[in-house]
Amino acid sequence: MSTNSKMKYAIIEHSGKQFWVEVGKYYHFNYIPMQPGKEIILKRVLLMRNHNLLIVGKPYLKSVLIKGEILRHLQFQKTLVYKMKSKKKTRRKQGYRQQLTRLLIKEFISFSPDYTFYFTFDSLINN
Repeated sequence: MSTNSKMKYAIIEHSGKQFWVEVGKYYHFNYIPMQPGKEIILKRVLLMRNHNLLIVGKPYLKSVLIKGEILRHLQFQKTLVYKMKSKKKTRRKQGYRQQLTRLLIKEFISFSPDYTFYFTFDSLINN
């Protein structure tokens, strides 16, 4: 059996985007107005893979929560916007830095096996 079949990950939705998350790794999300060091529970889990079991929500998994900790707030690199009108001597330069929050994924919490759809990963490969 390959090492890929022993992975544990989830796909979550936060601030209109979808993220592939794993336990023990940190991710950058749009700014979350909470203090660093606080714990956060993410409820919008779209898909979860636990070793050989693949669970798909419809649209979300109600029995799975993801627990994380806010590490720090930071800013993304500056994006420059430059507008110019030719032959008019009109130029405008503007910069923008997106506010981000670094979030450490601590654990996946799953309750009763009330799965919407579930598959064994080996059955997906063989079919």
